[in-house]
Amino acid sequence: MLGLGLAPQPRHRRQLGHGAWTHWGSWSACSSSCGDGASFRTRRCIRFPEEEPCKGKPRQYRVCELDDCPAGSIPFRTIQCSLYNGKPIMESQTQYQWVPFHGAPNLCDLNCLAVGHNFYYTFGRVLDGTRCSPESRDLCISGQCLRVGCDGILGSDAQADACGICNGKNESCIFVQQVFRAAFPSSGFFGYKNVTRIPAGARHIKVTDHSRNYLALMNANQRYVINGDWAIDWPGVYEVAGTKVRYTRTADVHETLETTGPTLEDLLVMVLFQEHNSGIQYQFWVPREQFQHIQNDASPLRQPQTREVVEDPLWELQHFQQATATPHVQNPRDASRNRLQAELTPAPGRTPAQSGRCRKCNTPKGKSQRIHHYCQSDFVFRARILEKRYIGQETRYDVQVKHTYRNHFPIVHREFVWVSNTCDCPLLMERREYVLMARRHVNYEHTFNRILLQHGSYARPWSPREDLQLRDVSKHCLQR
Repeated sequence: MLGLGLAPQPRHRRQLGHGAWTHWGSWSACSSSCGDGASFRTRRCIRFPEEEPCKGKPRQYRVCELDDCPAGSIPFRTIQCSLYNGKPIMESQTQYQWVPFHGAPNLCDLNCLAVGHNFYYTFGRVLDGTRCSPESRDLCISGQCLRVGCDGILGSDAQADACGICNGKNESCIFVQQVFRAAFPSSGFFGYKNVTRIPAGARHIKVTDHSRNYLALMNANQRYVINGDWAIDWPGVYEVAGTKVRYTRTADVHETLETTGPTLEDLLVMVLFQEHNSGIQYQFWVPREQFQHIQNDASPLRQPQTREVVEDPLWELQHFQQATATPHVQNPRDASRNRLQAELTPAPGRTPAQSGRCRKCNTPKGKSQRIHHYCQSDFVFRARILEKRYIGQETRYDVQVKHTYRNHFPIVHREFVWVSNTCDCPLLMERREYVLMARRHVNYEHTFNRILLQHGSYARPWSPREDLQLRDVSKHCLQR
């Protein structure tokens, strides 16, 4: 009898997939005691013989969070090169002194240049935690240059978005991009003019100009940090507002200000006019909570001295009266000011002083008044009066700012100071220097943003004694 047999079936190897990692262990001690350094942690792969090895790496490195090394400390790579000072290399008995060489292809080799000679030698790999190059935060690990991710992990693909959020989606900040197109005044006057204010916290700032004009930068303390005081600085990197600003200028009049930020204080971008403005482009990312602040207070102090000069006095008077016309719904303070101005309205062709309709000026004097007005003012500065001009019911002084003592808003070298009367009160003489304590004036219609000397404001002739008395007044404001 023939038996019926079954053909043997092939035996398939059961696929169990990949093994599983254990939890990460604790981080090791840092490879350095200050400055750059790296630490690592490990994990184990648990798998059956049939399983594939685990995906990923069993060791992970991160940047240590250490304090900066003391000033004058020797860089880590320099120390490693110096360990071979006086030791022979290969068959040569010459004793060399070694310093780091950064021009070799492999950044993580210990490439050292022989002092006084034109060759370098490679002493193997650098130690883990050594910077790949002086300008980079990336570190060498096992002979490989690993990029530092925004999560602090070496070799990580994590990247910060434009808002500075690790692995973010640019949702917590807003991109601002505009072109400043103010025209060069036809009168030929050249000087500084505000371009824009960049608020604290801004990132990825870039300002570009293609003209013979010069970009300038002022910090929150109203001090020029680049191209100020009518002096042009060399291109380079400048420490500004807690970050590094790179200033470039090429022979073909291409000029830029760039920084990745974030800035720790407001910055004021300005331009020193020399010729027609072809358009200054600026862009930056700003936190959302700061964007509304930009919209509400984007305009810095207006500087009419850098706009075109109006040659028709009648047109200028009509334009001024239209700009200051009482609105349908007005602020009570504006109404009170309008009544005061009506009382001081001069007869045709005559100023109130000439008509005998001015009140006696109230001139503050003494230490207590000086402190009171100083602490209540937005601007305290020394100024030289260049020109006085009556416009409508007000007096406009063209002044040269010589020194600032206290400023809540940016102020530049040439400004207009306004007085809400034509009674020469306070009395300011041309070509004389004064200490002025003024307020920022933004009217109810938001058509003016300027420096205003109110009735009874502190305005005293400048003198070395007056200057000395103002030096320590600010401490009294804190006590108040």
